[in-house]
This record gives sequence, C-alpha cells and structure tokens, in this order.
Amino acid sequence: MSVAFRRECDEEHLEPRFELPIPPGPNLVTKRGLDQIQARNDQIDETLQRLLTVEERKAVLRDARYWRQRLASARLALPADGHAVAFGTRVTFIRDCQTVTLELVGHDESDPATNRIAFTAPLARVLIGAEVGDEIDFAGANQPLLVTEIAALPV
Repeated sequence: MSVAFRRECDEEHLEPRFELPIPPGPNLVTKRGLDQIQARNDQIDETLQRLLTVEERKAVLRDARYWRQRLASARLALPADGHAVAFGTRVTFIRDCQTVTLELVGHDESDPATNRIAFTAPLARVLIGAEVGDEIDFAGANQPLLVTEIAALPV
C-alpha cells in the first residue's frame, strides 16, 4: 500500500476543536442573565460528576472554561430608569410600518427568537440613548425608526 493512503492514527483527520470565543468588552448582565449563567455552571458541574468518555469530558470542560469565565466576569448592570433606551430596557419602535419590541440584554442572555438582543448588536447600539418620539436612521430600514415606548426590564 502506498504511504499516501496511510494514517498514523484516526485523530489526524479530525477538525481541531477551538475554544468558545469570549465576546469583547464588558460582560454586562441582567439579574435573569446572571441566573442563567449560574444555572449553566451548575449544570456543567453536575455533568462532570458523571462517568464520561474522554471525548465527552473534553467537550464539557471546553464549555466549562467558557461559562466559568462568563460567571467570573459578569457585572450586574444597574437597573435602567426607562426614560431612554439603555441596557436592561424593553423598547418598542416602528420599523417599516411594523411595530417591533425588543429587550436589550447581555450576550449570553440574547435570543433573537424571543426578541432579546445583545446590547452590542448594531440595532441596539443605534437605539441606545433614544427617547420616546425619537426618529433614528438605521441602515437596515427604509424609513427612520420611531421609538414609541420604553420600559425598564423587571429586576
């Protein structure tokens, strides 16, 4: 057999597993976000107590490094006052004749499917500082966004 068709071991063909990327900047969290990060850490600790294969353990430890760092760096944000769009607010606005409501939260709590976006998302960055009645230009909209309601998220 030609050496071109031999492998030293089965590991050679596997893609490398990189660490989970840590978002840059401060790790601001809401109370709900902090609770979610703590719950994820607790779940990982429970998983590590079980019998795992070597590969399963590597995957869980990789997740553990990410979530432990996120817990250690989490900074609970002061509650928003609800007068202007900020971290920890729910904002309602009109975008291209449609009413949209979003919550501005931390990276690990964001979930676009439930209308929660990270405070560093382009749309969130454009909205931060706006007040009710403000019109804001946003590259993804045909017309300016019209802010109609702002409320602080429950603590």
